[in-house]
Amino acid sequence: MTERLRFIVAVQAGEASVAALCRQFGISRKTGYKWLSRYREAGGPSLTDRSRAPHHRPHAVRPEVREAVVALRARHPTWGPKKLAVRLPQAHPGMVAPAASTIGAVLHAAGLVVPRPRRRHVPPRTQPLAHATAPNAVWCADFKGDFAVGDGTRCYPLTISDAHSRYLLRCQALPTTDTARVQPLFAATFREHGLPEVIRTDNGPPFASTGAGGLSRLSVWWIKLGIWPERIDPGRPAQNGRHERMHRTLKGEACREPAMTLREQQRQFDQFRQTSNAERPHEALGQVPPATVYVPAARPFPEQVADLSYPGADGVKWVRPNGAIRWQGGEVYLTQALAGEPVGLTQIGDGIWQIVFGPVVLGRWQEGAGKLILGGGPRPGTTTQDGAVAAD
Repeated sequence: MTERLRFIVAVQAGEASVAALCRQFGISRKTGYKWLSRYREAGGPSLTDRSRAPHHRPHAVRPEVREAVVALRARHPTWGPKKLAVRLPQAHPGMVAPAASTIGAVLHAAGLVVPRPRRRHVPPRTQPLAHATAPNAVWCADFKGDFAVGDGTRCYPLTISDAHSRYLLRCQALPTTDTARVQPLFAATFREHGLPEVIRTDNGPPFASTGAGGLSRLSVWWIKLGIWPERIDPGRPAQNGRHERMHRTLKGEACREPAMTLREQQRQFDQFRQTSNAERPHEALGQVPPATVYVPAARPFPEQVADLSYPGADGVKWVRPNGAIRWQGGEVYLTQALAGEPVGLTQIGDGIWQIVFGPVVLGRWQEGAGKLILGGGPRPGTTTQDGAVAAD
């Protein structure tokens, strides 16, 4: 400001021409005349620096659009700009949605974006999800981490989803994770949506056990229904990544503020399921909701489940209540999950027998060894869920 005032005084005093004074003060003649013009119009204060921002922005987001974006984000706090861009014209017919990048800028300006820490990039995993090529090819099931509701009761949310369409088939608030609570919910889901080919879970109860074949009472029932129980590797939740990603959204929208009772919490889960299936656009589906992709399974749920048969086996044994079968005057322990179920025995070598339950290899028994060598996976010659034939 001091230098600019000195320039103005020098010009008014006629010390030299404007061009000469501009060279003396190290400015262009255009700048010199600009300062003179401002001073004549408004005096000394007009010589301060002015903002270069345009006075009019023809492409700026209109206030009503900005308010609609913020309101829609308030309804769906976990939705990003791409999903909001799809949903905005549906919520406000006639309104043209800005680009996703513009919506992101609106959210950032409104303080609704929390920056995430940068993570080291790793190549995306494509297995074992590559065979989920159609609805009901693979269902995913898990318990989202438990939490306490207002009255102190623990809530264990059981979630079941279709891996291909991301359709959330079940989101149920349970007080425990035992089979007696879980199996009726699966039965209700099967009645409503039919039977899938595969159900993918982790290795915890009630889905699996440490017994022969990793079987539990629940997975034994699935096998009798013609469903393959697929388990991810221990400590590798990324192998069930689509389901885990849904859990993150569930935590942000329906578990952020626990309800007072399980019944009230269930109402929150029902609302989340409705929004997730019918409203929330999914990028992997071309920004359409899962309900537009999912269709019920062709296989209906049978109310009467028949015992398995082994037409090609050398023998059939029924598992005793203690989880063992009688064998050559003694007992061979398998797993208590198979109590009351038939298993097939096939001689595959000199004194070596393979024991199976349906398509699952439980182990091999060698005469005289007195020990069951545990197996796991489909038995040789059976067709697995991806169409491959298991080798010996």
